[in-house]
Amino acid sequence: MNSAIVDIQNQTIISTRVIDSPPDVVFKAFSDPENLKLWWGPKGFTNTIEQFEFKPGGTWKYIMHGSDGTDYHNCSEFKEIIEGEKVVFIHHKPMHRFDMTLGFEAIGNKTKFSFTMKFEEKSEVEKIEQFVVPANEENFDRLEQFVYSNLK
Repeated sequence: MNSAIVDIQNQTIISTRVIDSPPDVVFKAFSDPENLKLWWGPKGFTNTIEQFEFKPGGTWKYIMHGSDGTDYHNCSEFKEIIEGEKVVFIHHKPMHRFDMTLGFEAIGNKTKFSFTMKFEEKSEVEKIEQFVVPANEENFDRLEQFVYSNLK
């Protein structure tokens, strides 16, 4: 099950995928920076994680390296972490500021994994929805492949 909801009025983009692994395994794919760097981002991207303080108030700094050689420096701050259930962070830069909630919902022995992106302005959602929705799907593809190959 894949889905994406773009709600311009509420300034949100929600992308969801059911992953054939339990929430603790999918959570580990995100919570361990050695795992995270191998799948985070759209197809063709690689990551260098410079700082990963996985706790409320902690900083996450990383560089996403695009397949065209462009580097995208990112800085986020963790706000809330509930082991195996939810991670909330503020994405400060490079281009778009938004609050991100990662959801890890158990469905039997699978995980309904979601990205809920809340933007400050409707115009931001309108500007980037055509890029973000397919990029999130590519990110989920990479997560699934990583989990199946490395964490099962």
